[in-house]
Amino acid sequence: MSTPPPTNPPIIQGQLPAIAGTEPHRCVMDAFRTAIASQISRVFPSIPLEKAYEGVDYSKKDSDFTVALMRFKLGGKPADHGARFKEAFVADEWVESVDVNGGFLTFKCHSENLARQILGQVDELTNKTSSGQGEYGHSDVGKGKKVLIEYSSPNIAKEFHVGHLRSTIIGAFLTNLYKACGHEVVSLNYLGDWGKQFGLIAVGYEKYGDEAEMERDPIKHLYNVYVKINQDLKAEKEELEKKAPKPEQADPSAAAATSKPDDLEKEEVEEEGERKQESQVDAAARAYFKRMESGDEESLVNWRKWRKYSIEQYEQQYKTLNVQFDEYLGESMVSYARQLEMVKQLEDMGLVSDSKGAKLVDLEQWKLGKAILLKKDGTTMYLTRDIIGAIERWEKYHFDKMIYVVASQQDLHLAQFFKILSLMGFEWAPRLEHINYGLVTGMSTRKGTAVFLNQIIKESADVMMEQMMKNEEKFKQIEDPEYVAREVGITAIKVQDMQAKRINNYAFNWSRMTSFEGDTGPYLQYAHVRLSSIERKNPDLMPLPDLSSINFAHLTEPKARDIIFQLGMYPDAVRTALKTREPSGIITYAMKLAHSISSAWDVLLVKGESDREKAKARMWLFLLARAVLGAAMRLLSLTPLERM
Repeated sequence: MSTPPPTNPPIIQGQLPAIAGTEPHRCVMDAFRTAIASQISRVFPSIPLEKAYEGVDYSKKDSDFTVALMRFKLGGKPADHGARFKEAFVADEWVESVDVNGGFLTFKCHSENLARQILGQVDELTNKTSSGQGEYGHSDVGKGKKVLIEYSSPNIAKEFHVGHLRSTIIGAFLTNLYKACGHEVVSLNYLGDWGKQFGLIAVGYEKYGDEAEMERDPIKHLYNVYVKINQDLKAEKEELEKKAPKPEQADPSAAAATSKPDDLEKEEVEEEGERKQESQVDAAARAYFKRMESGDEESLVNWRKWRKYSIEQYEQQYKTLNVQFDEYLGESMVSYARQLEMVKQLEDMGLVSDSKGAKLVDLEQWKLGKAILLKKDGTTMYLTRDIIGAIERWEKYHFDKMIYVVASQQDLHLAQFFKILSLMGFEWAPRLEHINYGLVTGMSTRKGTAVFLNQIIKESADVMMEQMMKNEEKFKQIEDPEYVAREVGITAIKVQDMQAKRINNYAFNWSRMTSFEGDTGPYLQYAHVRLSSIERKNPDLMPLPDLSSINFAHLTEPKARDIIFQLGMYPDAVRTALKTREPSGIITYAMKLAHSISSAWDVLLVKGESDREKAKARMWLFLLARAVLGAAMRLLSLTPLERM
């Protein structure tokens, strides 16, 4: 949670005007932009200060900020306006020079003040906050707003599948991001713990269940039971198809209405047609779930145990991934009576039709097809449960925004879900948002075997352990090599996942992911570890004097200036991520910073520098760079390491 700005912020000049929406006490680059905007507004009085500020952009190279005068529509020739500005420009403690190229102005900030202001702010918001927590990059933009984020949402009674990994990684990032921007965040894990598939598992357990196996490894055993009963189901269906004189045509209105964002209920849609030759396993599973939904206590006993076992195992998996949830919810917790009331309400609105006993909502006029609300036997669908679940969350939280982190395959489902709530007249329906993402292809172990997350993590850790053991001397210094190998492995997995725009599909690549070269997770960890070693390697410079006593003129050479400028850009990177909800922007920022630091090691010497004051200034620079790199990594739910 954000804390008030420090009482003595590093920006000590008071002559800069205040601009609404800026936070110079949290992003010192706002102050430099304001200084430039002030000069533009002074030279061109027709340009309001706020508009001038909006026109100040980061430069791509050879300067710090750029302004395109053409955007202000001043009339006349842009080159003439550029010449006029250059003549009237006054260098000050913020901006030391301007170059003009036609109507483009490029500004260079005062290097010594740039170092003082940026490093001072990083230090203040990292080491001197009232909360005791690092807050550099945080903002107050979301202060007083409540955001609910639903993500991960695996199915109980199953091993954690890699198919849920993207939702988990992206959702954890969004949770951290909204918190960093001042929002009150409630993270929700909405478990797939209801539906006919649990009737199927129950039928399978009656046939294949083994109490001793359940005691030993409950989730693995339930998964094996599920596989076996599905094999039985498949065999029965194949036999029925052979006997059938002609395949039944699926109801086209039902076929357009897939509602469950999980492969476990794909068959539900097809089953809404006539069931003239339903398999015995199907019929038994359907009947079992019907008893569950009716509240039959005997049918719920095993389900409760499976749910408990699943949550316990998932909590361990999430701990490994550095992910926490505020609440574990589930489809089972949604009121059945309220679902029936909702269907009745939509019927009264003329939006529901009957299809051979099933209840369908007609959204054709909004080009959203038809969606099943109730099956023929009266049991509910995922869509029905989603709608009431959202209503119950509104009643409990009165949120400003609720985000669903769900794959793009379910775009139609989410659109139907949101539209129904809007049609029901809920004014808060526009506050719901679907953050979607593409698929991962080829995600398996190196031998191409099963795709459970714990297998992927273990194998990634094994690869990292092999790499670490190549340097025997460094390996001996690591207190817990297994922990370090696992964290580097998890970093590799997460970074590969978040590198591209989330909507893009990507191909899982073992060799690229686990490399210590290029833009990879291991490279990021190595950069942080190297920064962490600087104190151990220079004990003679410790303890460092307070930053305020450093001569910032020692940090004006190009490599130092480049790192400092990038440190100053971090709060803007966070702001941009909040607008786009893209983790890839923070990954790009962290990689660029890591590369700049790497290129500076041989130039900005600390050990071996004869000028101790210069060495101390550089050491401060590297320590504050570590703080910012670590902050970016934590925002991505990565755990920065000290040794590897």
